[in-house]
Amino acid sequence: MYIQGDAKKEMTYDAIVIGSGISGGWAAKELCEQGLKTLVLERGRQVEHVKDYPTTNKFPWEIPHRGRFTPEFAKENPIVDRCYAFDEATEHFFVKDKEHPYVQEKPFDWIRGYQVGGKSLIWARQTQRWSDYEFEAPARDGFAVDWPIRYKDLAPWYAHVEKFVGISGNRDGIDNLPDSEVLPPFELNCVEKHIRDRVKEQYTDRQVIIGRCAHLTEPQEIHLQQGRGKCQARHLCYRGCPFGAYFSSNSSTIPWASKTGNLTLRPDSVVHSIIYDEAKGKAVGVRVIDAHSKEMMEYYARIVFVNAAALNSNLILLNSTSNRFPNGLGNDNELLGKYVAFHNYRGSMLATYEGFEDQYYHGRRPTTAFIPSFRNVRQQETDFLRGYMVAFSASRMGWNRGMQEAARFGGAWKDELSQPGMWQVYMMMQGETVPREENHVRLSEDQKDPFGIPQLVTSISYDDNDEKVLQDFMEQGTEMLEKSGCANIRTMDSGQAPGLDIHEMGGVRMGKDPKSSLLNQWNQLHECKNVFVTDGACMTSVGNQNPSLTFMALTARAANHAVEEMKKGNL
Repeated sequence: MYIQGDAKKEMTYDAIVIGSGISGGWAAKELCEQGLKTLVLERGRQVEHVKDYPTTNKFPWEIPHRGRFTPEFAKENPIVDRCYAFDEATEHFFVKDKEHPYVQEKPFDWIRGYQVGGKSLIWARQTQRWSDYEFEAPARDGFAVDWPIRYKDLAPWYAHVEKFVGISGNRDGIDNLPDSEVLPPFELNCVEKHIRDRVKEQYTDRQVIIGRCAHLTEPQEIHLQQGRGKCQARHLCYRGCPFGAYFSSNSSTIPWASKTGNLTLRPDSVVHSIIYDEAKGKAVGVRVIDAHSKEMMEYYARIVFVNAAALNSNLILLNSTSNRFPNGLGNDNELLGKYVAFHNYRGSMLATYEGFEDQYYHGRRPTTAFIPSFRNVRQQETDFLRGYMVAFSASRMGWNRGMQEAARFGGAWKDELSQPGMWQVYMMMQGETVPREENHVRLSEDQKDPFGIPQLVTSISYDDNDEKVLQDFMEQGTEMLEKSGCANIRTMDSGQAPGLDIHEMGGVRMGKDPKSSLLNQWNQLHECKNVFVTDGACMTSVGNQNPSLTFMALTARAANHAVEEMKKGNL
């Protein structure tokens, strides 16, 4: 429908942002600060900082089943129940399996958070910059397409984001993990420091660091202005942080955008498609279905930012059809939805360490030790492409170790359990996967969701390269633990489906050539320049780092470019 007159004016903004998660919140902040009247559309419910964190301060005994689900609930939600952060105290921030169905052509666990703030309320908060070793990788190693940008293009935007978000960590001087603007770091414990020292002695290409994470260890003035406070190391983050100590859209970018007076936030707004005006040769607005009334309405703007999270952004663009774009907005080359990639989390290991029995640690640190990627960094040197980061942590076994000793009983046994057990080391991988055309998403031809929108079909899997990366991690991880003096090393392949990493990326990739990519160097659709895509969908390759910091930097850069182009009359 096309509304005329004053009614249409009331539905018209300078900019529309689809999604209120990590990248959508940043788009809103930057656009509102620049004076644009901005409408943020969120398909989920309203969640206000602190007010809508119902379990954030509850003790285990105040939660009906001590955090565990009933067998009936788990049976109804086999997909989301596999997520590490999903329990009885956090389930209100996750999409249940029946709420937004999709078609798994190949097994894929799609974890989603539909509310204001999106998955920024439940992310793992690890933040690392990319380097030119990642941006140059596709061209160097011959996969995907060449990135249209390099590290120098994004470096100032990384800094811009980091200062506002608040990143704890060290300046480590690692060329393939560039230093961030950091607050004081969390500390490695004694066993982690021991492993760090042994790794340094035994290897010249590996360095153990404390993970950089989006937690305020020493709030600066910009964070106090946001109303945020210091991290209390409670490790109850996935319930929502009442201190605003970790970064989320709810505690940071959305309220900041709101203070400008330029933000309109509309929850419960399921985006159907983007409206393309063939006479004007550009997008003019967005079709929305009200989540409660199922009424369809339209909103209009000069620019549209698509930040619905990678797969939903693909879905929206695929569903945005017109005579000009019968296969999806900007999809002249029929690559929309293709070359989806993710991070390989399948490998992990457990070990024990004898020693340091007289030492313990304080609090529940929200990050771990990391070893930046050391495989194929500067040149191809293995029989597989790319590499992986390693994360590990050491802790002392607690009272629940006694649950495995059913034959024991009595006062002496209970007294023993009141003391910490031996040290245990957990190690895991975060492997880069190579985008492949056959790894794709598309719209179902016959199945619809509850709003009448075609369901998304996921056809994404591992390949031989991923198996080789996994095996290399198992071998190298075992070797590093052995050389550090660990014992009882046990390797594990979770066999988990793609998606459970919650780092899906691609489908609307950036590139230099419109024939082989969807977006240009500013995240604009090649064929529809007033539509920007800056969430995970835009990624040409996935690197080995946690991706959210890069999404935020790309978004801030694109938003400021959009404002400049609008001022010039180009949008």
